[in-house]
Amino acid sequence: MFALALALVVGAAPQAAAAPVAPLSHSGRWITDADGRVVILHGVNMVYKRPPYYPAAGGFGADDAAFLEQNGFNTVRLGLIYKGIEPSPGSYDGSYLSQIGSTESTLAQHGIFSLLDFHQDLYNERFGGEGWPDWAVQDDGLPAVPNVGFPGNYLVMAALNRAYDHFWANSPGPSLVGLQNRYVAALAAVARRFDGNSHTLGYDLMNEPWPGSAYPTCANPLGCPLFDTGPLSAFTQRAIAAIRATGARRLAWYEPLLTFDFGAQTSLPDTGDPQAGMSFHDYCLPGAFGGPTGDACSTFEDLPFQNAESHSTSTGDAGLLTEFGATDDLATIERIIDDADRHMVGWQYWHYCGCDDPTTQAATQQALVNDASKPPTGDNVREAKLEVLSRPYPQAIAGTPRSYGFDRSTDRFHLTYSTLGPGGRLFGPSSETEIFVGHLHYPNGYVVAVDGGVAASGNGADVLRVRPCPGATQVSVTVGPPGSAADSGC
Repeated sequence: MFALALALVVGAAPQAAAAPVAPLSHSGRWITDADGRVVILHGVNMVYKRPPYYPAAGGFGADDAAFLEQNGFNTVRLGLIYKGIEPSPGSYDGSYLSQIGSTESTLAQHGIFSLLDFHQDLYNERFGGEGWPDWAVQDDGLPAVPNVGFPGNYLVMAALNRAYDHFWANSPGPSLVGLQNRYVAALAAVARRFDGNSHTLGYDLMNEPWPGSAYPTCANPLGCPLFDTGPLSAFTQRAIAAIRATGARRLAWYEPLLTFDFGAQTSLPDTGDPQAGMSFHDYCLPGAFGGPTGDACSTFEDLPFQNAESHSTSTGDAGLLTEFGATDDLATIERIIDDADRHMVGWQYWHYCGCDDPTTQAATQQALVNDASKPPTGDNVREAKLEVLSRPYPQAIAGTPRSYGFDRSTDRFHLTYSTLGPGGRLFGPSSETEIFVGHLHYPNGYVVAVDGGVAASGNGADVLRVRPCPGATQVSVTVGPPGSAADSGC
């Protein structure tokens, strides 16, 4: 039917950024842009955990944003540390929020969407981590011992778990205001400050919630149903309500318990919020405690995807893999990215830089760029890791994806999608699907074959644009190196 052959051998050319139309929303499990196209996000985390807690202090700036754009990344999980936001009870640090805002604006200028992440690990510096301000630490005077570091302190430090217990109980803090009430008010303040920005992806309510002293009851494949449906659900509802009370409409991203990262299920109920999504992570349990990685982890790594997909089916909420990696093991990174493609989920790699990270076992290995204070070029870039992370993928799909993926061994990318969008819109011949191809895997150009559509971008495009043929209900796209078969037309 579509027999017109058109060989598109594309050589190196100036960058042409794809542009999902802001702001982003969702339709069921799919993140969508303002035109109703399904948006797939690929990006990194940028969380600076040392005082003064904002990325620019670690050297992250415009050159890093340009580097990310050039390599096809369209999202950053941008960390905020609660201690930086509210250093004293009820008083928000405007200069700190301005620093975060400046970074978000820089990223937006490069078409990058920021997920504003209230990041914490191990609650506070007293316990070897970061997150809550000192005034929000209630541990009933228990000694912060033994200190075995991250993540072991979760399992052995009673004072740490007591601090979490007080937070989940919303125990009275300064001026007898509940600790949790203070926290959700800070979330609301951030939403009020950032919600009008076009490239705000939304608000990650809390990084890797930990259940405190209840954790022994969670060490099973079902996770922690009583905690999920009790304290964690109550917090999630309270936090989203506080955000919505400001009039903010960007996506609210809640997280399951930390145990979800390693394959445990979640019993979090539906929030009822129409603009909600689940932010989830994927790490191998043995690897987290210094055990084996590689192929031994493959079974563990697919479980979070399966559980997230099941959760999205039951709630109708969006899903996004917001952490994985923290390693130089390229096989592990590629295996998880391949899983993400197979499940058609976007992702954010941990982490952009080493950044003197106090709560990552592999801080010296986690980096894509070794030192954010130096230009992201030459030996400062882990090129082998970049080759794995920067890969062809569909950034905006005029319809609903049915499958996509990239085979690095053959440098072949495929995408098949229905022209019927998840919201019920039928996309016609003027609509465009945008696929980041880039130059990294195709230094000598690439060839495109399209069935049910036509390639609409010019020679040299880093972003391949495809339009459906009149009446087409499905479009299939294949990208390969020179010498591959080419077929495109209506």
